[in-house]
Amino acid sequence: IEIFLLRFNVLFPPSPEREQEIPPEVLRQRELKWLDMLKNWDKWMLRKHKKVKLRCQKGIPPSLRGRAWLYLSGAKVKKEQNKEKFQELDAQPGDPKWMDVIEKDLHRQFPFHEMFVARGGHGQQDLYRVLKAYTLYRPDEGYCQAQAPIAAVLLMHMPAEDAFWGLVQICEKYLPGYYSAGLEAIQLDGEILFSLLRRVSPVAHRHLGKHEINPVLYMTEWFMCAFSRTLPWASVLRVWDMFFCEGVKIIFRVGLVLLKCMLGSQEKLKDCQGQYETIERLRALESQYMQEGFLVREMLEVPISEHDIEKEHNKQLKRWKETRGELTYKSPPRMHGAKAIMEAEPPSHQDLRQAPTIILNLPLEQNSSTEQPENTEDNKDKKSKDRRESKKSKEDKKQKLNKKKSAKNRKVSKEIPNPYALPSDPMPLLTDSPLHESNQSLSSTEQDTYL
Repeated sequence: IEIFLLRFNVLFPPSPEREQEIPPEVLRQRELKWLDMLKNWDKWMLRKHKKVKLRCQKGIPPSLRGRAWLYLSGAKVKKEQNKEKFQELDAQPGDPKWMDVIEKDLHRQFPFHEMFVARGGHGQQDLYRVLKAYTLYRPDEGYCQAQAPIAAVLLMHMPAEDAFWGLVQICEKYLPGYYSAGLEAIQLDGEILFSLLRRVSPVAHRHLGKHEINPVLYMTEWFMCAFSRTLPWASVLRVWDMFFCEGVKIIFRVGLVLLKCMLGSQEKLKDCQGQYETIERLRALESQYMQEGFLVREMLEVPISEHDIEKEHNKQLKRWKETRGELTYKSPPRMHGAKAIMEAEPPSHQDLRQAPTIILNLPLEQNSSTEQPENTEDNKDKKSKDRRESKKSKEDKKQKLNKKKSAKNRKVSKEIPNPYALPSDPMPLLTDSPLHESNQSLSSTEQDTYL
């Protein structure tokens, strides 16, 4: 049963085996650091990109993950530069050819997650809207089934419009050509993965080559779904944090780690005497190799860079043309991470401006009882001043100074709770806030429910 549930990425309660526990004070500090970065995003990316990269490797705080993904991927800028575009696409009916296929796939995406568990619920409705909008935005590509889990993961962290632009960036910048007819880009990356495996695990490379196992047979779902349908949920989030920052090399590294762990020694190959047994082994990945801590440590040690991937890409592309001819679909160049995207399309300061998603108007209460002593004190001060002017005595001057000090100390400051407190802030929400003690599921159409 557990294997079945892991297959669909059910959100388990945190445990040492499934998710690394982060102390609240550490999480709070990370939130503050990320808030500062998001506030000055262009400066951080231009001057301190290595620091941003390191913080993505440590894991983005859950409360800010959706917003961080938008900034890293360039979806925030894309959205600002195409205002009302999603609403325009959302209002159109869509091509029936794609709509029928999308409707059949809705209930298959994370069926145990609370957003998608109900047929026709708000999660499935938003997923339908995002996928439909993409088919209208890119009619030359249409819809590919692997886009559904990608869009679903995005919707778990952001509203539908933001998820749409996140999907656009993944399809156009991070994984261009993956979802086009013929799947030529994924076949090329499969050959790249197999070639790079020689450097990481010669044993696994020889075994796969000996049995002539085409990489498409085991890596297609890994790469096209960005491991969202393969890894435990905590590992998926950590991989995506780094993927949005560093690009497709993260996907390659995860694939290489899994191949090395599953096929990297003669002991592990005893039960893999043929093609069928090998593929079955790769489809039933052992849980210890997919756990968050182990996987992140191993993938960060894989010596594969953007340069290595591009060099191998050119080599495999040349071989493809010699054996199969020209590609039928020429995808745009791949962007290796957030910095490359920002350099290719420099954003304006206005594009990166953060608009508050929660706005509360708090009327200040008028309390006459607290103001009365101040008025009385003012009257006393005035009388004292009159007496001082008439008598001009030193004693009256001292009395005035003493009264001023006492009046200053008696000023009452009314403290208002912070309505924008982060989740780890001990300050409670206001009791008259509409979010206080709500027992209803919040729809993704409500903009103020997302950080």
